[in-house]
Amino acid sequence: MTSQHNRKPARSTRIAQALRFVDEETGAVVPPIQPAATYARDENYDIRQPYWYRRDGNQTTAHAEAIIAELEEATESLLFASGMSAATAVIDHLPAGAHVVIPRVMYHGVLAQFQKYHAQKRLEISYYGAGNLDELAAATRNGETQLVWVETPNNPEWDVTDIAAAAQIAHDAGALLLTDCTGTPPCSTRALNFGADISFHSATKYLNGHSDITAGVLSIREVAPFWEDIARVRNLQGTVLHSFDAWLLIRGMRTLFLRVEKATANALAIARHFENHPALEAVLYPGLPSHPGHAVARRQTDGQFGGMMSIIVKGSEQTAIDVTRFCELFYPATSLGGVESLVEHRKTVSGPNFPVHPRLLRLSIGIEDADDLIYDLEQALARANQQA
Repeated sequence: MTSQHNRKPARSTRIAQALRFVDEETGAVVPPIQPAATYARDENYDIRQPYWYRRDGNQTTAHAEAIIAELEEATESLLFASGMSAATAVIDHLPAGAHVVIPRVMYHGVLAQFQKYHAQKRLEISYYGAGNLDELAAATRNGETQLVWVETPNNPEWDVTDIAAAAQIAHDAGALLLTDCTGTPPCSTRALNFGADISFHSATKYLNGHSDITAGVLSIREVAPFWEDIARVRNLQGTVLHSFDAWLLIRGMRTLFLRVEKATANALAIARHFENHPALEAVLYPGLPSHPGHAVARRQTDGQFGGMMSIIVKGSEQTAIDVTRFCELFYPATSLGGVESLVEHRKTVSGPNFPVHPRLLRLSIGIEDADDLIYDLEQALARANQQA
């Protein structure tokens, strides 16, 4: 029998144990919180550790970053105070007039930031349809494009983009590829392994998983000058993740694998139940074999499709809004990736100018009983149709 003495623990084991943390002084297995904003130098006026002031980070934030780097199989990760601050750091590091390629439909906050900079002539933007590699290639300019932004699965329609193919297109043009895979966290999708240069996640969502912090994270394959620029932007803007939030993030990540597994199982059950439902026009979920991006999604997630889906309700826009009003278990709330299930009318939340179907409801499926969630949607749909 082959000895298993040198067997390397699985990533799920490493994350569950917070990278095998044990406090050297007390033996505690829960990482502490280090709240200090400043650090005394030693008797020679040298810095004792890599930290001298809180804007550079500290032990608690660094521990959370190390866990995410392990999840992503990354060289380094950087945590920010929100997903938007992480995205903005990437945008702000670009030189004036840089050409970027982004999806027409993506997370509305980041889209608005890009469009604001475009209107101010700080950036030049070209668009492509999420998942459409021909449009992506046509929008990318050889020697001119500096950044290609891919969001997969794409929020809120959940189109799937082939990351490896997008990386090839970006790199052939001399551009960097950034992927936003917030909907399928790195226990599921490790975008760097498919060729992405930067992996972005709103850590508020699945990584934290408890809807009690905001955070954003960037991870890279290789340290490069652009990464140092992004770290400098974080330092100057003071957007490093604070200590208590970093501690909550560590706590949340220890159950990440279990939460995503349960959310995926629930989402599959709900998607299968409502596919071809008479009250719905469509169910948008990459875990369904009928979804156009199913094969790519399966390859990029190892079958852990996550808990995000959307439904398009038949009837009027008000009918769709009424479904959110009549849900008794789904919370009518914005965000995703928590243990509780949420429903939102995306057009109301994103604003009238956001290009989304007026009857689309975005569902974040949590870890509750799947039959309870199915029943709740059934009764809400029935009541909304009676109201119409």
